[in-house]
Amino acid sequence: MKYVELGKTGLKCAEISFGGIPIQRSDAANTMAVVDALEKHGMNYIDTARGYTVSEEYLGAALKGRREKFILATKSMSRDYESMKRDIGISLGNLQTDYIDVYQLHNLPLKDFDKAFGPDGAVKALLEAKAEGKIGHIGATAHSVDALKKLVEEHADLIETVMFPYNIVENHGEAVLREARAKGIGTICMKPLAGGNLDDWKLALRYIAASGVIDISIPGMGSVEEVERNAAAAEELTPLTQEELERCAAIRKELGNHFCRRCGYCAPCTVGIDIPSNFLMVNYLRKYHLADWAKARYTSLAHHASECIGCGKCEERCPYELPIRDMLKDVAKEFGC
Repeated sequence: MKYVELGKTGLKCAEISFGGIPIQRSDAANTMAVVDALEKHGMNYIDTARGYTVSEEYLGAALKGRREKFILATKSMSRDYESMKRDIGISLGNLQTDYIDVYQLHNLPLKDFDKAFGPDGAVKALLEAKAEGKIGHIGATAHSVDALKKLVEEHADLIETVMFPYNIVENHGEAVLREARAKGIGTICMKPLAGGNLDDWKLALRYIAASGVIDISIPGMGSVEEVERNAAAAEELTPLTQEELERCAAIRKELGNHFCRRCGYCAPCTVGIDIPSNFLMVNYLRKYHLADWAKARYTSLAHHASECIGCGKCEERCPYELPIRDMLKDVAKEFGC
């Protein structure tokens, strides 16, 4: 296993490590087996979240007695001081630890920056927890390039890691990720397999490792078999050949016709639909087999795919010329609203 320093944090992390979303469809015994496999292969960075239902609790139980062998990261959607302070306490309890290595602002959109970084915002609670030794480093995750850019360009003094989707199909954040790395911000790749859309996981992980803009990748793993598969891929992170680069280009072209990169250029929707979030939730439903979780999060959205009036304004703005109206119809059909 190859280890890299995660930006300026000084943390030495396995280049391919663990994403905790799939643990939600697991149980305590399977989670224990997964963590056993992670320890066996030296995959030492574990990422979870307050929003991943039982993930923190299962992982906390599985890490008991070997906490020091892992670098532990979690995250919260809270944007204000009190809520973030409460969530940090809950995470510490769930994970059965007195410190968390990396605590992240989860899925931070542009509209939430002022609140999160304001006088009584979530960042205040994170800084307080860091001063008390409850967390080691502050990170943030984002899904839009504009939000990532704002984090890197305006908050590099506070944010030590950023997590962003990056894979063969989604490379629109490449320039900003390169800038983040240049500033010493650790870069973490989420969705390395494009939410399960990429079948050749070895090629996908090698593409990311060869990009020069990512420190570590955290593919979701919900079974020992998935850990073994990704550990094997970690041993073969060789440079891509010209033939393989051409294969990547072909995959990008094939999936590009119906794959949302969550760039946000389709906004604003005439009736207020958060189009990328609608597509993200249906992807969780289809690819991660997290039906109840995906439906709950979809239902909580302010507007749903069925509300589309077919004006086509989003399609005019989409740089990838996606058939958004038809795609929204598919989402509405999947969720029933």
